[in-house]
Amino acid sequence: MSDPTPSRTSSRKGRLYGAAAAIGVALLVGGGIVARNADHNEQAEFARANALPTVNVVHPQPAEAGAIRLPGMLEPDNEAAIHARASGYVAQRLVDIGDHVRAGQVLAVLDAPEVEQQLAQAQADLRTAEANRGLAQTTAVRWDALRAKDAVSQQETDEKSGRLAAATALASSARANVERLRATLGFSRVVAPFAGRVTSRNAEIGALVNAGNGAASPLFTIADDRRLRLRVRVPQALSGQLTRGVVANLTVPEYPGDSFDAALVRTAGAVDRASGTVLAEFEVNNTGQRLKPGGYAEVAIPMAAGTAVTLPASALIVTPKGTMVGLVDREGRVTMRPVMIGRDDGASVQIASGLTPQARVIATPPEALAQGDRVRIVRNRGKGTANAQD
Repeated sequence: MSDPTPSRTSSRKGRLYGAAAAIGVALLVGGGIVARNADHNEQAEFARANALPTVNVVHPQPAEAGAIRLPGMLEPDNEAAIHARASGYVAQRLVDIGDHVRAGQVLAVLDAPEVEQQLAQAQADLRTAEANRGLAQTTAVRWDALRAKDAVSQQETDEKSGRLAAATALASSARANVERLRATLGFSRVVAPFAGRVTSRNAEIGALVNAGNGAASPLFTIADDRRLRLRVRVPQALSGQLTRGVVANLTVPEYPGDSFDAALVRTAGAVDRASGTVLAEFEVNNTGQRLKPGGYAEVAIPMAAGTAVTLPASALIVTPKGTMVGLVDREGRVTMRPVMIGRDDGASVQIASGLTPQARVIATPPEALAQGDRVRIVRNRGKGTANAQD
């Protein structure tokens, strides 16, 4: 009889070999899956990184002392809209736009027939009132004499005195009405309140004008352009350097290459909440009358360097809310920061307020960059740039 032990031993060995092979196959398959998952994660991470816009960043450079350039508006030292003070028709127009006028000079003459008729009626009423007052006075004097002789009662005498007082008051009222209408008729001559230039004219011959209609267009506008006021909004960060008497330099588009002096006379002394600026007012001598009221001017105000910095002009982002730049934190997240431009030098600009030299500014912002966007900073060892590890 044969021994079964070798057969059983062979069977167990076969089962062990099979189990080991199965385990090996499972490990091989599992390792492949893990490897593929790792590769997939690396690819996804690489894709996400490459999907972010790549940008260079720059650090603002401290600005050198010099002049800050800001926009300004020229306004006349004195300006008045001339409205009709009497109702009537424009009979004569004696001046037109651009004409220089003296104080008190007649600009136009109105035909005011209604006022003339009212004046004639008022004068007749005055004559009647004066006659009644004269009669009442005569009667009162007579009754006073009779009362002295005890010929009439005190009550009757007092009544005559009261009638005299009433007649006197009516006469005074009628006289005041005549004086008022005479003054109104005098307003039919439209005169200049001060010396200046006619800058607008709406008076047309034959046109009907109404007194006291402030909503209507003025007949004329007079501006004293011999001395102008230049109004400039200065960033709060630089407003501390504004001192009375500082002389700024201004240029206007119509005279390229020419410049004019303007002396600071006052500031608002308060910061405008909407713009973060302080309103400064300069005085400009315009005896030559080359500068025009209402015109735009570029003003160069001498300033110490202060907190101003310079940036490449390409870093600016112009939005409906104003000029901004994009700042990047260490995680690559974008913050939009409004800035105030002090001077534009073409390739670079001076930022008067809004930035410090430590800021990380996107040198050339991609299109449609918005608050909170993520970007990838590329390494760039060029001057004034920051790399990804900054």
